[in-house]
Amino acid sequence: MHFDLTDLRLYLNILDSGNITAGAARSHLSLAAASARIRAMEASLGIEFLQRGRRGVSPTPAGKALAQHARVLLQQAERMQQDLAEYANGVKGQVRLLCNTTAMTEYLPELLADFLRDHPNLDIDLQELPSARITHALRQGAADLGIVSDAVDTDDLQIRPFRDDPLVLIMPHDHPLAHAGVVSFNDTLHHDYVGLNANSAMAAYLEEQALHTGSRLQIRIRADGFEGVMRMVARGAGLAIVPLAAVERWRGEQSFKSLALREPWAMRKLLLCARDFAALPGYAKALLHALTLP
Repeated sequence: MHFDLTDLRLYLNILDSGNITAGAARSHLSLAAASARIRAMEASLGIEFLQRGRRGVSPTPAGKALAQHARVLLQQAERMQQDLAEYANGVKGQVRLLCNTTAMTEYLPELLADFLRDHPNLDIDLQELPSARITHALRQGAADLGIVSDAVDTDDLQIRPFRDDPLVLIMPHDHPLAHAGVVSFNDTLHHDYVGLNANSAMAAYLEEQALHTGSRLQIRIRADGFEGVMRMVARGAGLAIVPLAAVERWRGEQSFKSLALREPWAMRKLLLCARDFAALPGYAKALLHALTLP
């Protein structure tokens, strides 16, 4: 058996992304090189680690065992690297942080930039995922820290408050719902929406809420980022649901109408979470401290 750390990182990236192409991209490898490494890993033991299907790949029983060991080995390697960083210039530790759409776009850019400026020997592997996938990854040891909505189950994780993150409904001033006294989410499902990219965590979250009502969002167009969504709403393209933080940052001021959503799922809070804050390596604890409100 001849696996190196690149092999193990590649394998975990493939599992986390669900297909070899995306896993190769995350590992900064070509598809051909990634496929060759996986074949060599399987050939070295005569065992298949991945089941290939139309919708991507999934681990075999042997693959699940490999993933558990790979995560432990990579975490130990990262901790060793961090412990030795003070003795060697240029050696860096890395924190893996998973977060939902709002945290990624509204709260983290300045916080993480300041942290990286103050910690030159640390890197951050930042990825946007739906909250439920983040908690699953934390339970599997696939990340150090996560930022999730309080709507997901965090019973077996440790949590700390991050930010209040209420969602609001926005619409053009001449929209049929603009003059209604109270608007429910159900009322909006008969109207056209401007949505985020279908791969975003927020898009998946809103679609899930619509499905709970037995309906679907009528998406006319999708935009990359809340600013693009708000610009389209301001020009009359439809309704949208966005974080209040994005509206407060918006410079268009009175170009659309904003209404609070009364549904419990819209009055959400964001939480910092981990399997065990005390067990985090020192560099992850440093990031946790930077993200925790005083």
